[in-house]
Amino acid sequence: MPITLDHLRRYAVARTLFKPTTLLRAIRQLGFLQADPIRSPARAQDLTLRHRVKGYRAGELERRYAKLPIEEDCLVNYGFLPREHLALMHPRVATTVWDRATQRRAADVLAFVRERGRVHPREVDDHFAHGRVTNYWGGSSNASTHLLDGMHYRGMLRVVRRDAGIRVYEAVEHAPADDSPGERARRAAALLELIVRKYAPLPARSLTHLTALLGYGAPHLKTQTQAAMKLAREQLASLQLDGVTWYWPADENPASRRHAPDDAVRLLAPFDPVVWDRTRFELLWGWAYRFEAYTPAPKRRFGYYALPLLWHDRVIGWGNLSMVGGQLKQQLGYVDGRAPRDPAFKAGLADEIERMRSFLGVD
Repeated sequence: MPITLDHLRRYAVARTLFKPTTLLRAIRQLGFLQADPIRSPARAQDLTLRHRVKGYRAGELERRYAKLPIEEDCLVNYGFLPREHLALMHPRVATTVWDRATQRRAADVLAFVRERGRVHPREVDDHFAHGRVTNYWGGSSNASTHLLDGMHYRGMLRVVRRDAGIRVYEAVEHAPADDSPGERARRAAALLELIVRKYAPLPARSLTHLTALLGYGAPHLKTQTQAAMKLAREQLASLQLDGVTWYWPADENPASRRHAPDDAVRLLAPFDPVVWDRTRFELLWGWAYRFEAYTPAPKRRFGYYALPLLWHDRVIGWGNLSMVGGQLKQQLGYVDGRAPRDPAFKAGLADEIERMRSFLGVD
């Protein structure tokens, strides 16, 4: 059967909105779960998991993290991933080389963490009084927190748990890596396969972009990931539609009948795998969705934390949800200017709002 854009759209939705399972299995099936600190009405990682984990409740990942074989770390961005993936990226070699003073401070903090076992950033700051630094956004940040972030990125520390959302660290040592050319190529190929299986089907432009983003999780494998991408273009299944080349795993069939959409209405996290790739989003759904939390309010079209609204295999609008006086409030917008008149949509939306209330613990 000739593969069409409709097939790719259904495939993109169905392959990641799998049947709800356990928390660990869902994270392993996703391969990587992007995190975001904004809570509106819940954090992005929780909003993503609620569609994929049976009976999931907001904050469950943070509550259960310490008992699961998962880690907070970087891949194409920051988030959670199965512990077995760490060996593909660690020991990580950062592109920014610390000066001697920073190396000494990191060594002192590492010795302090080893002595204490587990530390909160406040303990480090109280002990060392590192002061303030200019952060990535041009503002001022706690220097101890900044240093701990850098040590975590370089594999000197791991996040053992969170206290009220704040990372608590312990020292960690990663096994020495086999640095032979063949092993470096194997790790790069495995990382590329991980992101392809997470975000497929991928337009060629998105495959190139994601390969570049692997420079965040594995900067020392940049040459190998570029080579892996070139090889993947030959080995992945592909198709050209309207001048765009699409790629997906060779063992999957976008035209399969099992990708038929269901009747559910879903409000998705802004970083959900269904909608994360903005290039793919526009190709599949014909309009441009934007994440506007950092856009000045007068310039927003969708809202502070707009959740894409999925019905069947179409993203037809967005919703802004918030807790006001203990009540869940929602504001919905639609690409066509109004909600579908189909009674099935109205019933599905009511079910989704009820699921959201249960997820948030709202009576």
